[in-house]
Amino acid sequence: MDAFFASVETKDQPELLGLPVIVGGIGSRSVVAAASYEARAFGVHSAMSMAQAKKLCPQAVVLPPRFERYKEISAHLHRIFRKYTDLVEPLSLDEAWLDVTANKLDIPSATWVATHIKWDIQTQLGLTSSAGVSYNKFLAKIASAMEKPDGLFVIPPEEAADFLSGVRLKILPGVGKVMEQKLLAQGLEFGHQLLLRDKASLVQSFGKFGGQLYDLIRGIDPRPVVADRERKSVGIERTFGTDAPFGPNLERVLERLVRGMAQRLKSQPKQGKTLTLKVRFMNFKTLTKSVTRPKGLKESQIRELAFAKLAEVASAHPGEKVRLLGLAVSGFERETEKPSKKNQQLELFEEPNSLDTF
Repeated sequence: MDAFFASVETKDQPELLGLPVIVGGIGSRSVVAAASYEARAFGVHSAMSMAQAKKLCPQAVVLPPRFERYKEISAHLHRIFRKYTDLVEPLSLDEAWLDVTANKLDIPSATWVATHIKWDIQTQLGLTSSAGVSYNKFLAKIASAMEKPDGLFVIPPEEAADFLSGVRLKILPGVGKVMEQKLLAQGLEFGHQLLLRDKASLVQSFGKFGGQLYDLIRGIDPRPVVADRERKSVGIERTFGTDAPFGPNLERVLERLVRGMAQRLKSQPKQGKTLTLKVRFMNFKTLTKSVTRPKGLKESQIRELAFAKLAEVASAHPGEKVRLLGLAVSGFERETEKPSKKNQQLELFEEPNSLDTF
C-alpha cells in the first residue's frame, strides 16, 4: 500500500488531502510511523524522530496512530487478496506476497490479476496501492517499489537479467548503509559489477551474505509463498519521555508491559517458550536478556521471569537510567511449511518504509 497509515487518515479526513500528514507520537522522543507523499517531499520518512520531522516540515499535520482502524482496513485488504488466491503470505498490515499461478478466477496473466486487485482496493477502500509482478519474492518486492505511488511494475523472466545488471546494489535486501560502504570499497555499486565476481570471492569478502548476493543478482530466490505464516515473536515496549531509574516506577511499567503482552498473546494459537527482556539505557546502549523454558509460558511465568531478568540488569548496572523497556515472547511451535509450485508468479503489495517490530 502507499503510505498506508497516512493514506487511511486522509481517507477518513478528506480535508487533509494535499497536505503534508505525519502519523506518529507527539512526545519529544517519538518517531514517525508514516508520512504522506506531501510530507516526504520535505525529507520526512518513517522511523525518523518526530523532532527532526517537524524541523523539516513545520507545517505538517501530525496525527496519533489509530491501529484499530488500520487493522480494520487491513482485514478488508486481505479479503480482497483472497478473492483471487488463498496463497497469501502477510508481511505486515499492508503488505503481502501472493502466488497467483493458479488463481481462483482463472485469469491467465498475473499482471491482469494485479490490475484487478488494484482496482478493487481503489473502489472498495478508496486507497491507492502499488504492485510488483515477477517470478519470485525478491524480484516482486523490488518491482513493487519501482513506480510508487499507485504503480504497477512487471519483471518477466526474460528481462530479469538485464534489469538486475543495471540496479544499484543498495536496493538489494540486506544491503544497508554499512554493507553499501563495504561494497563500494570493493568497487561494487551496480549489478553488472557484482555479476563479474564469482561466488567464492564474494563469500570470502562478505561471508554467508556474499553467497546470498551471488544468487540475488542472478534472480535466484527459491523461497515459496507460505500462506498464513505464523509470527516468530510477539513484542511490546515503552519509550520514556524522561530517562527512568531502576526502582518501583520502572517495575510498575514492567507490570503493565506483562499485562499488555498477555493480552497480545491471546491471539496466538500456541504458547511461546522464550522470553526476552530489552533494556535501552540513556546512552542508547541496548541490552537483552533471554530465558527459554521447555514448555510454553503462561502469564504468571512471564511475569516472574521478566522481573527476575530486570533485577539482574539493575544489579549489573546500578545508577544507570533507562530510556526504553520492552518484552518479547518467541519460540512458538511451528507447523511444517508446505512448499508451493515452482515457477510461481508472485505479486507484492508493500509499503517501502514499514516499521520493524521488536
